Amino acid sequence: MPARLFLTSGDLVADRRFEFARDLQLKGDLPAAAELLEQAVEIAPKFASAWFALGEIRRQLGREEAAIAAFRAARDADPEDRHGAGLRLMHLGAEAVASMPPAYVRTLFDQYAPRFEAALVGDLGYRGPALLFKAVLSVRAAARKPAFFKRAIDLGCGTGLVAGAFAKNVDRFIGIDLSPRMIEKARATGHYAELEVDDMVRGIRSKPEASAELVLAADAMIYVADLAPVLAEASRVLVAGGVLAFTTETHDGEDVIVGEGLRYAHSEAYVRAAVAAAGLTLVQLEDLSARNEDNIPAPGLVAVAIKP
Repeated sequence: MPARLFLTSGDLVADRRFEFARDLQLKGDLPAAAELLEQAVEIAPKFASAWFALGEIRRQLGREEAAIAAFRAARDADPEDRHGAGLRLMHLGAEAVASMPPAYVRTLFDQYAPRFEAALVGDLGYRGPALLFKAVLSVRAAARKPAFFKRAIDLGCGTGLVAGAFAKNVDRFIGIDLSPRMIEKARATGHYAELEVDDMVRGIRSKPEASAELVLAADAMIYVADLAPVLAEASRVLVAGGVLAFTTETHDGEDVIVGEGLRYAHSEAYVRAAVAAAGLTLVQLEDLSARNEDNIPAPGLVAVAIKP
């Protein structure tokens, strides 16, 4: 996320305290870091980055109410909420689960793009595309149908990892992603006939009815709170017999929560109900992890559904 967001004069004294505080945070001296950040926001009350950092440190110190106040101040200072303070408030239970701010997602992935594949695949053991490919092959084999598709839509395409996994099985790929820098990376792969910078729902909504045989979303639904709109649009654009396959993170409770990593986790019951409500037939739902979190597989689901 942005190291600092100033909406006033960018006072140098506050900036200096912010930098010192970040150094202390890295060294593990959280109380001293919090004190410096409190000084910074007193000097520059609209210093969103300092408010957000202060909220994170207060949360780590177990000062939950003070953390909530800091996250609210961070969002007030930056109404676009590029740090995702609202997500942290949802995670803390201070606000109801709602959609991610588009500016947060765009900023996150624009900054992440240059090191995305190295970090996701190398550091987090990302395996979403491979899991989807295996699941789609399994479903098509069970139905005694070939796993070849004329037209496919890749939702939240990122740098193009999914299209790479399915490249030999799809004639024409359309990729949709909110991050312009991710789209640049995806274009360089040469796997896509079309690429669009757009929100997933808006992007797929612009596609004609019954215009795709396959819709994929790897590591994309974890940034979507309410799956209903995107699943309904996926159902609309799929031909009869078309396939929707996606991964998501999950949890043992009910409905949808915001996890520690500020990503959505959808319960199994929620996924089943959302797929059914979209008029799709769920043919496979497996407990499989698409990535690691703190070197431990994050609980996840791989879903495959068919358009009747």
